[in-house]
Amino acid sequence: MCGVVGISGNSDVNVRLYDALTVLQHRGQDAAGIVTDHDGEIHVCKGVGLARDVFRSEHMARLVGNVGIGHVRYPTAGSSGPALAQPFYVNSPYGICIAHNGNLTNADELRKHIFRSDLRHLNTDSDSEVLLNVFAHELQLRRKLVPSSEDIFDAVRNVHLRCRGAYGVVGLVANHGMFAFRDIYGIRPLCYGSRETEAGIEYAVASESVVLDSMGFGQIKDLQPGEALFVDNKGEIHFQQCATNPELVPCIFEHVYFARPDSMMDDISVYKCRLRMGEKLAEKVLRLMPENDIDVVIPIPDTSRVSAQAMAETLGVKLREGFMKNRYIGRTFIMPGQTQRKKSVRQKLNAVKLEFAGKNVMLVDDSIVRGTTSKEIIQMARDAGANKVYMASAAPGVRYPNVYGIDMPSASELIAHGRSDEEVGEIIGADWMIYQDLDDLVASAAEGNLAIKRFECSVFNGDYVTGDVDDAYLAHIDQQRNDNAKSEGGAPGGGQKNQVIGIHNNNSAANIN
Repeated sequence: MCGVVGISGNSDVNVRLYDALTVLQHRGQDAAGIVTDHDGEIHVCKGVGLARDVFRSEHMARLVGNVGIGHVRYPTAGSSGPALAQPFYVNSPYGICIAHNGNLTNADELRKHIFRSDLRHLNTDSDSEVLLNVFAHELQLRRKLVPSSEDIFDAVRNVHLRCRGAYGVVGLVANHGMFAFRDIYGIRPLCYGSRETEAGIEYAVASESVVLDSMGFGQIKDLQPGEALFVDNKGEIHFQQCATNPELVPCIFEHVYFARPDSMMDDISVYKCRLRMGEKLAEKVLRLMPENDIDVVIPIPDTSRVSAQAMAETLGVKLREGFMKNRYIGRTFIMPGQTQRKKSVRQKLNAVKLEFAGKNVMLVDDSIVRGTTSKEIIQMARDAGANKVYMASAAPGVRYPNVYGIDMPSASELIAHGRSDEEVGEIIGADWMIYQDLDDLVASAAEGNLAIKRFECSVFNGDYVTGDVDDAYLAHIDQQRNDNAKSEGGAPGGGQKNQVIGIHNNNSAANIN
């Protein structure tokens, strides 16, 4: 899961791109990057770490230009390093950069075609570089000295024909403009907005609406599945539906965990969705345990807080903050490897003993993936003096790998895979384990937009919307992306510095270190 942003402005966009990446930081903490375009000269700064660590004042001074894109990354496949930081660049045709959120399910097949048929070289194992080269090749086939919006849209149309999987993309063509497009199912989110200035209208694209809100952009709308936009170098915006049979099937895990609660996605309020999740979970508790002895509901910060609030209100019990969070520790879900995740839990959270001592507590988390964090937190509650510890998950059991850009690769690492709710509760040490029903989760999201007929719920039900995922494919990604592979594997392009700073001007490139 990553975060992308693009701005076509009337003045330098470097500082605004940096601010946008800090707002998107929850979507990826492995690497960050910014690319700007100044009269056809591409300026790039990217590296490993948080946005605040990658960019310095001297870097920002070099990132001149009124058009630019940015990216924050967490590694789906576990690979890390400056070579994998985005945006990616290719010099032919024109000079093109993209930032990509998602995952291509046919990347291996495309790599062969790109080398054998398109005669293009790939420098990393990233599917984002694959997508960039597919787009660049399709645009080059137009053979135009100056590409029009129709040329951009034709290239996107062919990307949809060749690429399968999930992708929210923002990019720029040097000296020609900014483009963005979304996969034909709209699995990954992407929205755009505009604002008027004295110098004219500016446009921005981002993974979440909260980014556009923070920068003062209005008229915020979601890019439709299969749809593309292009803002040319005159500042005029163009739209085109580039897919033959698009269908909006957004990823429901955005509402469970990834998105900020103050974001709107496909006209659904993430905040209200999480409120409904908590209400429905409480209703299930009352059905299964009408004479419950819950003294207090305690959220596991931060993503579960909204659902826990609604759950406590529906149950008629107190909501208390029983865990204090260290804000300087990364999200444990994103941590690459069980040992690091387990170690970070007690660094990240500390129990308020007064809220646990002698009480029957209902802990609420947004979801339970590997179970490592949950087991540690339950033990922390017992160490703090809790009488009984119940665990509630605002999402159903995660039982299947994700192939669309979320780091849930190996079924063997998913605690709910092949196990009953009771067995999961026993493993993590809970006195009672309760999961959200999938129908209730879907209803919580669907209530915000009744036009959406279905959601991408493969991690809960094993139904992969793109229709190209079989057991052989899952076994393949299991080998590539399980925790053992992550601990053994290094980063492609290793041995480099932690940062890439440079200028690309037409076909020449110079690294400035």
